[in-house]
Amino acid sequence: MGISSSQKPPPKLLDQVAAKMRLLHYSIRTEEAYLDWIRRFILFHHKRHPRDMGAVEIEAFLTDLAVNGKVAASTQNQAFSALLFLYRNVLEIKLPSLNALRAKRPDRVPVVLTVEEVRTILSELDGIELLQAEILYGTGLRVLECCRLRVQDVDFGRKLIVVRDGKSEKDRLVPLPARTEARLHDQVAQVGRIHERDLIKGNGSVWLPYAFERKSPGAARELGWQYLFPSSRLSVDPRHQDGVLRRHHRHENLLQKRVKAAVVATRLTSDQPEWFAWPCPVEA
Repeated sequence: MGISSSQKPPPKLLDQVAAKMRLLHYSIRTEEAYLDWIRRFILFHHKRHPRDMGAVEIEAFLTDLAVNGKVAASTQNQAFSALLFLYRNVLEIKLPSLNALRAKRPDRVPVVLTVEEVRTILSELDGIELLQAEILYGTGLRVLECCRLRVQDVDFGRKLIVVRDGKSEKDRLVPLPARTEARLHDQVAQVGRIHERDLIKGNGSVWLPYAFERKSPGAARELGWQYLFPSSRLSVDPRHQDGVLRRHHRHENLLQKRVKAAVVATRLTSDQPEWFAWPCPVEA
């Protein structure tokens, strides 16, 4: 005899967290990070259920991260935000004086490169990473925003790039850098060839935001929705219950590592910063 819906066991805690985050349109990266922090919090306290713990246990966990883990303030605050989400949005438990647990982030001045220094760094890059770096330099996009661009986001006619669902879930328009236009045409053509091969093999669908896939079932297989910088391999979509294989975008770490290596190779700075600010873009 099957189990009726009223007899089904309640979903596991982490599944509840994931479902709530998707309902509130959190990004997949934030979802993965929050789930990992909640899991680590539970293991730290010997698998006690969070409902049986509170502010004291949260403070002990965050203190251990700072003292023994020696994590950065931003990392500690991310862990804190994950636990705050768990208690407020999933368990619906109000905890007192939690805001006092936020770590104070140090004020830092970015290393601003000169135009010539940027040219030197770009000369160390090639291929996709060079194109992406020039887009970042010419538009001011964030790294992840660049990686998440879709084919249809490049408007060659109006010479614009549409940045969709950026910070605070806002869209904006940025100028298309003239020096990248020809190579972007080539990149779109390359994406088309990759997409055609995927379709022949029975794949070719891409993740669509929110409920758009249900409203337009065929859109996920259209060229316009494919990522402008696709991954070299297919992967299982973690948001899809049936484990659908899809081609995601290239991971931003690939670009970050190449740019960092270029900075080191140029020997522009002695401390080799992991982050820096581009100067105002120029058409060179």
